Amino acid sequence: MKKTKCKRDLNNMCNGGAIYGLGFIGAAIYYISNATGFWNIALGLLKAMIWPTFLVYEVLKFLGT
Repeated sequence: MKKTKCKRDLNNMCNGGAIYGLGFIGAAIYYISNATGFWNIALGLLKAMIWPTFLVYEVLKFLGT
């Protein structure tokens, strides 16, 4: 049997990066605009990095699962 190498298609590798990047920027602007001090800004940037976690949690809470 012959082994064939998998051909990687760059178009299929980075589909979610742009959406995550735009979400990060939007979340960072939201959290920083509501911050009152340095540590709130730092916490806002950390929250902006993991915004999909909050989204999935709220959706599952809404669905009641």
